[in-house]
Order: sequence, then structure tokens, then C-alpha cells
Amino acid sequence: MIETLSHFTEWLWGWPLLVLLIGGGLLISIRTGFFQLRHFHYILSQTAGKMFSKDNQGDGTVSAFQAMTTALASSIGAANIVVAPTIIFVAGPGSIFWMWIAAIIGQATKFSEVALSIKYRELNADGEYVGGCSYMLKNGLKGNLGKVLGSLAAFFFMMEILPSITLQTLSAVNPIQSVFRPLNVNEDIAKKIAIIAIFILVSVVVFGGVKQIGKVTEKLVPIMAAIYIIFGIIIVIMHIGDIPAAFGYIFKGAFNPKAIMGGVGGVTISKVISQGVARGVYSNESGMGSAGYGHAAATTDHPARQGLWGVFEVFADTIVVCTISALVVILTGTWKPGMSESEMSAVRSIAVERSFNTLFGQLGSVIISICLFLFVLSTIIVIVFYCEKQAEYLFGTKVGKIMRVVASLMILLALFVSFDKAGVFLDFTLGLVVIPNMIGLIKMSGEIKEITDEFFKGPDYYLLDTGKTDKAKTVSKVNMNTNTTNVDKNKEKNVESETMTFESDKDLKEKND
Repeated sequence: MIETLSHFTEWLWGWPLLVLLIGGGLLISIRTGFFQLRHFHYILSQTAGKMFSKDNQGDGTVSAFQAMTTALASSIGAANIVVAPTIIFVAGPGSIFWMWIAAIIGQATKFSEVALSIKYRELNADGEYVGGCSYMLKNGLKGNLGKVLGSLAAFFFMMEILPSITLQTLSAVNPIQSVFRPLNVNEDIAKKIAIIAIFILVSVVVFGGVKQIGKVTEKLVPIMAAIYIIFGIIIVIMHIGDIPAAFGYIFKGAFNPKAIMGGVGGVTISKVISQGVARGVYSNESGMGSAGYGHAAATTDHPARQGLWGVFEVFADTIVVCTISALVVILTGTWKPGMSESEMSAVRSIAVERSFNTLFGQLGSVIISICLFLFVLSTIIVIVFYCEKQAEYLFGTKVGKIMRVVASLMILLALFVSFDKAGVFLDFTLGLVVIPNMIGLIKMSGEIKEITDEFFKGPDYYLLDTGKTDKAKTVSKVNMNTNTTNVDKNKEKNVESETMTFESDKDLKEKND
């Protein structure tokens, strides 16, 4: 049974899902005129440039930055350090180029997920904004199709998250054990202490609700990313003379892998592309439907403005962090042309740590252990929250809060089980989330274009921000529905459906008059 599921999942996550993810993202990119490239400077100015700004206009539960760091905490994890560089050993450095291409296309996908999650978000019984893939499908597609796809996405995502919490906990324990190992602390005792500590830390945060999660991630995510990026950049600078050769390997290997890898591992152009694209998709979670659950609570004046944070999220996760991981592996010689398969297998899983050790010695292992722990801890915090929101969508806020407890207890399950073969199940269920999510995005690509056009061509947002209001064009208005239909009965007396519409200045004046 496991073997059959494994073969099917491997096939599913091959070209079928990659074509759906990249094809869907490319369709959206074309329909929106590749805005992620044309307006990239503006996007950075509105995201990284306003990272710590307190000026949040519009309605929401948390700030735009807190919403972004919540979503980023889920996607930026141990895989960025451990898994990203492994594609170099599997398919050569040329796969990094295709990872970048997947990221650029994925920026449009992530933008769409975030923007539609804002447009179709709801107010729950606690008066908090909730949204995400399931809400987008239900309220965007409407009818039975939207309801069925939304419920399926929520159910399979919940089933994927629960065992993933245990696996993430175990991966967070490994770096702690490595830190205690030189102190001759019993590894089993260190493991138990680490798991209990993770449970306490996560519980303190998630039981404070989405606002508490936002307050923690807005501090934790920048700090953990900065630690890794700063030390990674130091390594890059120390090997600055080798940078042209490293990029030469990447660009040449992208189109002629045999010139770099020779005949090792039977590397073909097809393998280079598939490995790079897959890593790009996996690393930033574009098209996987997860980001909207974090972004839906954001305070914003337009769906597209929060969508810009989705573009930045992909840039930070894949273009910055994953690229640094790849460069340090190439620049330090941890990977080099001519390596045999046995040599590559020996260092593949510890490539970044080995690279850090070349410059920082044993301190390099400590740095990687700290980064791994923080990356995974932040991921656990957010996916416990995501699991709660799936149950809330399916069964209401009361069951959602019960699921919060159940999801938190999955951390303690790491004391007793290892879930050695859970990876296949996780990939399978995640694939079943991707399919309805991408179907929804493709079917609503017209709405995505409408949202994008209003923001970048209308008079009230991009043109106003950049002082180009004289070039404004008239576009159709985009409605952002804030539904309050998904509430518990004890709230019914005070809850009504409401619709929030982003209107032009002219409309607002007429309304006030």
C-alpha cells in the first residue's frame, strides 16, 4: 500500500503538478502583464521599504507586515537550509536557475492567493478576519463546485498538517541535540527536554490567537532570517573572487548540464528543469493554498496591496535565502565539478553546515543549529494556527479551538513516534490541496487581472503612491466581500452579512455628500 502510494505521489509531484503550478502561474503572469517584474521596484518600496511602518490603512485584525511574517514563517523553514542545496548534487547548479524562474512565476501565483483571500475573507464569530484557499473557492467560485472544492482543500490540508507538526518537531529537535552533544548530555534526555520546551513555547503563542502570533512572527522571522543571511553573505564576500565562476556554473548548467556534471547521475536538461522548478515551488509554497490563511487577517486598503507582500515573500524565501544556501555550497567547494556520486551522497544532507564550517569552524555548526531551530519553531507555530483554521472552516470556531489543542498535542506525540514513512502521505495530501487551489486561481484569473488593473491603473493606489495621478485610467471597481455568514449560533443576534467595497475618491465624495 505504502509503495503504491509512494509511486503515485512521485508521479503526481512530477510533471502533472509542476505543469499545473507553473502553467497556472504563467497564465496569471501573462494576464497581469508580468507586473511582478515591471513594478518590482515599487513592490519592494511598499513592502521592504515599509516593513516597520505603523501606517496601516483599511480594515483587518493584524498589520500587513504581521500577516506577511505569519505566512513567511510557514514557508521559510529547514528546507531552505537543508533541502534547497541538495538539488545541486542531484541535478547540478543549473537547477538553481530554474528555481529562480519558478520563483518569478510563483510571485504572480502567491500574489493572486493573497489578493483573493483578502477579497473573499470573512468575519468569524470572534470578530476576526479569516480567509484562505477554502474561503476563496467557496465565495469566489460560488455554487456547489466552490463549496465542494473549498471543503476538500480544508480537509486535506488539515490531514497534511497534523502529522507534519510531529515531523517538524522532530526536525527541530535534531539541531538541539547536536548543540548538547559536545556537553555529553544524554541524547534521549536532550530530545525530551527539547520537545517539551517546543510544546510550551508554541502553546504560549498560539493560544494567544492570531494577534499574538502576528506579534511573535514580526520579531522572530526577521531575526532568524537576518542571522542566516548575514553569515551567509559573509561567506559569499570572503569568496568574492569565485562569484563569477559560481554564476557561470549556474547559467551554463541550466542549458548544458553535461558540460558541468559530466555523466554523473544521468543528468539531463529535463531533470535539471524539473528539479529546479520543484524546489522553487516547494520552497515558497506558491500555489499550495497556505499563504492566504496568514494574510487574510491583514489590515489593508486593497486586496492587491496585501498581494504585494506575497510577491515579497517569494523573493525573500527563494531568491534570497535559497540562493544564499546554494552559493555558499558552490563557493566553499562543498560542491565542485567532477565529484563522484559517492562523494556527493556523503555531503548532500549536511552541505550548508559543511560550508559554514569551512569559514567559521565549529561555530558554523552552532549557527546552522540555531537557524534550523528558529526556522522550524516558527513553522510549527504557524501550521498549528493553519490547522485550527481548517477545522474552523469545516465545523465552526468552537471546533477550531478544539483543533488548536489537538494540533498542539501533536508536538508531544514526537516523544513516542517517529512517523518514518509519513513523508509520502504528506506529499500526497498536499497535492490534493494544490489541485483545487490552482483550479480556483485559473478560473478566477479574470478577477485577478481586474484587481491588478484597478490597483496599478486606477487613480487611488499605485498612481497616487508614485505621483502619477494625471495618467490615471478609469477601471472597474473591485469588491472585497467581508462575509459574516460562517459564525456560531451564539453570535447570530449581532451578525449580519456585510460587503466592503474599495471605492474611488469620487465615489466616496458622492457618498459623503
